[in-house]
Amino acid sequence: ITAYAQLDADIDGGGQARSSGAFAIGGVTHRFTSAITAGFGVRYDQENWRWSGDNAFGGEPFTRIHRPGIDATFVYATDSGLAFLAKPTVQWAYASGASTGDAVNWGAVLAVSKVFSPDLTLGVGAGVFREIDKNEAFPVLLVDWRINDRLRLTNPSQAGPAGGAGLELAWTVDDRWEIAAAGAWRRYRFRLDRNGSIPDGIGEREAIPLLARATWRPTPASRVDLYAGVALAGQITLYDRDNHEVVSRDLDPAPLVGLTLQSRF
Repeated sequence: ITAYAQLDADIDGGGQARSSGAFAIGGVTHRFTSAITAGFGVRYDQENWRWSGDNAFGGEPFTRIHRPGIDATFVYATDSGLAFLAKPTVQWAYASGASTGDAVNWGAVLAVSKVFSPDLTLGVGAGVFREIDKNEAFPVLLVDWRINDRLRLTNPSQAGPAGGAGLELAWTVDDRWEIAAAGAWRRYRFRLDRNGSIPDGIGEREAIPLLARATWRPTPASRVDLYAGVALAGQITLYDRDNHEVVSRDLDPAPLVGLTLQSRF
């Protein structure tokens, strides 16, 4: 479970926007044989937006965004150290008051990785998605590199409809504490309110979050993550129901804070 907040960001041309929200992720994974692993996951995201001042969007283009989704994971690992990954995903992304039937994002992440040594696994792949009247594809880089006993370079999140997995450099202080720095690219589309200023339109949000993380592990199977950072290259674009751009504005860099609670069984 993660809760987060993005503080006030100035909008190009006037006004400010801020957001807060939470998302919950649950999943189960089973290793059927030495070569085959499969799993199933569910996720629900909710964002709340507040707008202030006169802006190019004409007030409040949306106030709450919902993104429930389900996914599956299939991994086939060979004796030579190669592993093939397929992760299909279906997600609904919509503002309050929107038609959920017209808010489906679907696609998959496909990747192949290679174990080069006990300390190094690298992989490449792609995410290919149909996101509300738009086809989207992006590269995926998989990294798990234990540089030494304390320093490790990995992916901080899973690749999916919102973008690639990013990169994180983590330093293990001791058995309980870890600090890290991470960055990723995030972009997602969602259906707008059927009774809003752009009825049945499409919203698009894009940003590059850069985050510092401090992690405390009260038990070997649980962890608490504290995040602080900044959202760079922010942009919000609105389209009409026929996917024609209506307005697009950049957002200035904005502070980010967050908290994650996680447990494995």
